[in-house]
Amino acid sequence: MLKTILSISGKPGLYKLVSRGKNMLIVESIADKKRFPAYGNEKIISLGDIAMYTDAEDIPLRQVFASMKEKENGALVTLNLKKASADELGAYLAEVLPNYDRDRVHVSDIKKLISWYNLLVNAGLTDFEEKQVEEETETEVAE
Repeated sequence: MLKTILSISGKPGLYKLVSRGKNMLIVESIADKKRFPAYGNEKIISLGDIAMYTDAEDIPLRQVFASMKEKENGALVTLNLKKASADELGAYLAEVLPNYDRDRVHVSDIKKLISWYNLLVNAGLTDFEEKQVEEETETEVAE
């Protein structure tokens, strides 16, 4: 599911991939459902390709979101991002991802993570489990 959710540099929020055009993508804002083209000169990244730094190995964003969903029982994170201190944000992420790399994960990263999670929950996109393994198995059986 996170493979089709995109972050576009310079634009707030998250976007869902709707279609591909010549030299562009058609995306839809998750918040207000408005569609517009996103061009190749914009930095576009899929949430499925993002991982969080830890002391051992990088953890895919879907696992971090799943852990947040479990902690919050599927509800929004109630932490006020504008008023929360760096220590509060770090403590929250430590509850969700205990071994995150405190040197490479910045406060802005934690704020973005929480705001993205809240956007996805508001949009009803809370299925963070990876379904790719099931699809690969079905393809192998079909062959």
